[in-house]
Amino acid sequence: MTDEAGPWLVVGLGNPGREYAGNRHNAGFLVADLLAARVGGKFGRHKRAVADVAEGRLGFGGPRLVLAKPLTYMNLSGGPVAGLAQFHKVPPERVIAVHDELDIDYGQVRIKRGGGEGGHNGLRSMSKSLGTKDYVRVRFGVGRPPGRQDPADYVLSDFSATERKELEFLVDRAADVVESVITRGVEPTQNLYHGA
Repeated sequence: MTDEAGPWLVVGLGNPGREYAGNRHNAGFLVADLLAARVGGKFGRHKRAVADVAEGRLGFGGPRLVLAKPLTYMNLSGGPVAGLAQFHKVPPERVIAVHDELDIDYGQVRIKRGGGEGGHNGLRSMSKSLGTKDYVRVRFGVGRPPGRQDPADYVLSDFSATERKELEFLVDRAADVVESVITRGVEPTQNLYHGA
């Protein structure tokens, strides 16, 4: 694929602030940080949207990426995302949201286009602000909370010591998945990664 259709907007969903940095809910931020490092981009405050943004290209002369970490807290992520999509003229089909997913076991990364939000407030806000659900989601599995722990408390707690042993590898895999969606497309990426 060439860059003729313009840039891709890759949104890592999470909450700003040091106290949230290691939370399961911040998996999207971790992936965005790694992608920025891969393309040689540095995050800085965007002049028009409440978000940290980094830009770069996938490989030499490859597709242009606009990487974003909304700074409005998860539940209000949609405003900055819609603002960036408008500013950079990115249609919804070239928007990729990277987010934590309770309905997928830890260690799994899944891809889909469109569909429901599964109770994820960041996705709900994005769908509302973009006026469509037809964007790509890279779903970083965090699994269900143990016992009777409230899901909201679970996602706002840090990855466990056991989970942290695999975390770097999984963030790396999720970043690979994002790159594959951009260079190969959604279905080929699903075929490649969903069996893994």
